[in-house]
Amino acid sequence: MPVGGIGTGNISIGGNGQWKDVEIMNKPAVGFYGSVTPKQAPCFMVFTKDAAGNKRSKALMGPIAAADYAGSEGSNSPNHGLPRFKNASFDVAYPFATVQLQDDDMPVTATVKTFNPFIPGDAITSGIPIAVIRYTVTNTTNTTLTTSIAGSLDNFIGMDGSKVEFNNFNRAIVPLGVKNNRNVFRKSSRLTGIDMRSDSVDTDASAWGTIALSTAAEQEGAVITYRTEFDPKGWNANVNDMWDDFTDDGMFRDTVFTDKANSPRCGLSVAFTLPPHATKEIQFLLTWHFPNRKDWNDKMTIGNYYTTLYNDAWDVAEKTLPLLPVLEQQTLDFVNLFINSSYPAVVKEAALFNSSTLRSQTAFRTKDGNFFGWEGVFNNTGSCYGNCSHVWNYEFASPFLFGEMAKKMREVEYNYGLWDSSGLLSFRISLPLKKNTSWKAAAADGQMGTVMKTYREWQLSGDDVFLKNVWPGVKKILSFAWIPGGWDADKDGVMEGCQHNTMDIEYYGPNPEIEFWYLGALKAGAAMAHYMKDASFEATCTRLFKQGSAWCDEHLFNGEFYIQKIQPIANKNDIAKGLLIGMGAKDLRNPDFQIGEGCLVDQLVGQNMAHICGLGYLADSIHIKKALQSIWKYNYVRSFGDHFNNMRSYALGNESGLMLTAYPDPSKRPAIPLSYAFEAWTGLEYTAATGMLYEGLQQEALQTITNVRNRFNGYTRNPFNEEECGNHYARAMASWSAIIAISGFHYSAVTGKFTITSTPGNYFWSNGYAWGNAVVTGKNVNIAVRYGSLKLAAVIVKNGGTTILKEPVVLKAGDSKLISFLPGK
Repeated sequence: MPVGGIGTGNISIGGNGQWKDVEIMNKPAVGFYGSVTPKQAPCFMVFTKDAAGNKRSKALMGPIAAADYAGSEGSNSPNHGLPRFKNASFDVAYPFATVQLQDDDMPVTATVKTFNPFIPGDAITSGIPIAVIRYTVTNTTNTTLTTSIAGSLDNFIGMDGSKVEFNNFNRAIVPLGVKNNRNVFRKSSRLTGIDMRSDSVDTDASAWGTIALSTAAEQEGAVITYRTEFDPKGWNANVNDMWDDFTDDGMFRDTVFTDKANSPRCGLSVAFTLPPHATKEIQFLLTWHFPNRKDWNDKMTIGNYYTTLYNDAWDVAEKTLPLLPVLEQQTLDFVNLFINSSYPAVVKEAALFNSSTLRSQTAFRTKDGNFFGWEGVFNNTGSCYGNCSHVWNYEFASPFLFGEMAKKMREVEYNYGLWDSSGLLSFRISLPLKKNTSWKAAAADGQMGTVMKTYREWQLSGDDVFLKNVWPGVKKILSFAWIPGGWDADKDGVMEGCQHNTMDIEYYGPNPEIEFWYLGALKAGAAMAHYMKDASFEATCTRLFKQGSAWCDEHLFNGEFYIQKIQPIANKNDIAKGLLIGMGAKDLRNPDFQIGEGCLVDQLVGQNMAHICGLGYLADSIHIKKALQSIWKYNYVRSFGDHFNNMRSYALGNESGLMLTAYPDPSKRPAIPLSYAFEAWTGLEYTAATGMLYEGLQQEALQTITNVRNRFNGYTRNPFNEEECGNHYARAMASWSAIIAISGFHYSAVTGKFTITSTPGNYFWSNGYAWGNAVVTGKNVNIAVRYGSLKLAAVIVKNGGTTILKEPVVLKAGDSKLISFLPGK
């Protein structure tokens, strides 16, 4: 599980308590353990001594997984040579993780608890560069024990896992450009610990910064000792020195060496007496501060927002420690409210665990506070740059948990991605931010999705200034479809021509995926135009929506699902500039990589967004339901081990899921089908499941989500990392949409209307600025606010009528409002 804040990077804890994947230096670093010695990650240890003088010490981690019983060092697991507890179990409710450790040979059991504050609506306190680490030990014997808990890690400033050279003589990995990093013992009125710095690393390097390992300065009955360096001779002498010193009596004795290690290892120990059957908890804070985030090309410094709030890593700990009780309680309030709600367990897991992607290296905030994201990240670099609009179309975690960040992403698109001369919206945004420098290429789904997301952000925030500022851009984005050679040049409400999209190819001709995005954008555009009193534009959008919706049902619905009408193009000069990107067909008269008469798993993605935005149906509701039934019927693969796939395999063996494209009549499959036709993407599976939920297909929807989470079960794959094109893929945050669908939640901060299901239950809700729960009973709904504030003017209970309040109220944290309704109305 990754432990870190929004835009700060993170360090991960394994299910056995192993610390690993140190990704705090502004880039992904899967497999980097923050060490110049082979496989020595940050680690914590326990020492015990009984009255008879018997000493026992072990690393505070469980057994090495069988899959790691191999590697050039004998094992791929970090710290593989340290004695470990024989048994470990892992419990988690993100962002809290607990590892229980037990060993019959040890006189204590141990527990590690770790978290980073995560408070929806507050991106600043959810963006602190800290891992709060607590080790609890319980004396299981009838005798008093002398006990110590210690943490140790290398000063790896200047290292990010990507630039090292190996010295075979003394088995040391030497980071390029790193020399004489230094550790300094510090003590203040609040903290005691090690402050890690570097005087040699280039101060503009992305891996330059500071790290601190600290604990409370005053701990009753405890003795704190430390080491700022260990034996630097090589051949892992530093680890040998660390172990020998600690296991002698549980204390460190700081020693100064004439020869200096480039990346000296430090140690911090807390010793105490533990009576029979007593329990003691020791808290450590691991903090970091790396200000020099680079642009997408890893060249120019664009900075980090979080580093503008702190001077260095020690300052992070100093400022956070006194706030920690409140931050932890608010995080607990959120997690407890969420996990105790009535949503199915698998839906809560998928939504909550995937929200961790916001706090991975996939997402970051630049120095100016703007919010950016890769599509995902590979082990050592980002995957597909630029807030990719057609991928971020699918995610719902940022708007419903951190609305200001989602709104900032929209503002960046309008201010820097929109080419004013034509209305073309670059689907990838360049950094540093500069007008008209992004890739001049449009994605049809990304362009139309941006209009719908703009409507969503406006509704959730109620920010009329935001709408006023972006409204000219909204009109340009939609009008771009109507230019000569554009997607709807004849303005009949039907997307045609060359349509680049999230499949990394161009569709030629009308198809459901792009058409439903367009219909949703037209409906959202009409609604915004009405509010802006732009009657002419409203009329245009409304006319095109009605025409396009009717045409879609008549010509694309085949009785079971929506299909594509492939339309070859005779001359590429007929295609408007910026539309033909060259990722798809070479022969436009006979284009390859098309859907054709296939059943596409996310054919109704635009309809999903419309439901979530409160825009209603975009086409015949009977057809919509039938299409979702067909997706379950045709796209469901019971066992991927029996399924042909010529591309990437995100489902294997006996695993089940939904493949992207199914051809019920194989004779109608294009010879060269859609690029990713036979793959399974979790984000698209969640999209289909959410559509099923809206249509009352609950059993099929829950099975779809269960199939996904069974594939990410902690044994075969990481449950906090749903991969697609890279780790922590943004599209997987589509999982949050199931929460919205089940609860029927919709909120307009513009009108103060709050919508919820009439099905009895306890429903967590959030709009990105406030959150709480709505408890629905037979004839009442009690709307409570636990964080933020909520303007309430009317309550709509689905199948229960609308209650308009005599006077609008603003509910603040701790307030609630009881509303009565008539079931079935």
